[in-house]
Amino acid sequence: MIHRFLTGGESHGPGLTTIVEGFPAGLALDVEAINHELTRRQGGYGRSGRQHIERDEVQFWGGVENGVTTGGPIVMQIANRDYANFIKKEHPRLTAPRPGHADLVGAIKYGYSDMRTALERSSARETAARTATGALAKQLLGQFGVKVGSVVTEIGGEQADVDLSSPESLLEATEASPVRCPDTEATERMKARIDYARRTGDTLGGVFVVWATGLPIGLGSYVHWDRRLDGLLAWAVMSIQAIKGVEIGEGFENARMNGRDVHDQIYVGERGLERHTNRAGGLEGGVTNGQPLIVRAAMKPISTTINPLQTVDVATGEAASTQYQRSDFCAVPAAGVVGEAMVAWILADVLHEKLGGDSLSEMRARTTDDGRPTTGSAR
Repeated sequence: MIHRFLTGGESHGPGLTTIVEGFPAGLALDVEAINHELTRRQGGYGRSGRQHIERDEVQFWGGVENGVTTGGPIVMQIANRDYANFIKKEHPRLTAPRPGHADLVGAIKYGYSDMRTALERSSARETAARTATGALAKQLLGQFGVKVGSVVTEIGGEQADVDLSSPESLLEATEASPVRCPDTEATERMKARIDYARRTGDTLGGVFVVWATGLPIGLGSYVHWDRRLDGLLAWAVMSIQAIKGVEIGEGFENARMNGRDVHDQIYVGERGLERHTNRAGGLEGGVTNGQPLIVRAAMKPISTTINPLQTVDVATGEAASTQYQRSDFCAVPAAGVVGEAMVAWILADVLHEKLGGDSLSEMRARTTDDGRPTTGSAR
């Protein structure tokens, strides 16, 4: 991979830091657009009270001069406003791990006596740093006509009727929905389901779809397993906290069908070759085929519930109940925004690999007027 990024910081530490390496020089950054992505991540019906405390904004500490990337490592920081509140309180040791969280495995792996240390780093608060990183990638992709978005299709078993054949047409309705679902009837059902979970002290998961349009044919590779784009995308999206399933296109549904009904047949159209379906989700053989990219992800319910779960206090060896740590009731809409960031990050990397170059001007010189690559990798 040409691009790399590393995040640092804890949920209730002073802040989060991201270091981005390999990004081309010469990209004029829209900081307000990056902050807008951070605001989108904080939104969504069912979020916790912490989202009213934090006002996430990015600060650049390196790799940017006069608002333009230099080619050096980009350093971004996001302050945690809740840090001031956190350090004023006494926090007893956490010794009763929450099932489904990293509390127990983290304590065993690193030898912590206080599982709060594992809680702090494994928290999904870290995704604010990823969202800022993905916002950089979106701006690079935008220079070549690539758009990335997401839509929620299911929460708590309530499913939406969403046509993904033209995903850009869903943008306005998606962003207007408090659960980021363009189906207005499904939106109301999802909100009611979240309200019930809130009343009963429970949490909900769901499904979101990340899409990308404007991708040229030929990103990714089929010649090596670790360069297949479907594998890279699945790895990136599955790395998001609480994501337990990823499919490309109609992956699982296709597995239940006959081959003749699954594959996107090819026809001669007015503008050349065309397809009438996109069940493959824009990828064939680990390579983009020019159709919209469709990546679907399943998110489990959040591990922290108001109603306690059965556990064991490892300090005493006795049965115990989990202690409630402030958390969301449903974070699927926010997870979709993080999914966008991770998909954009991978796409920006494979596009840069395809075009080569150390600056935006070099990358542009290797495309046609309509933004299509004119060469293979120059690296």
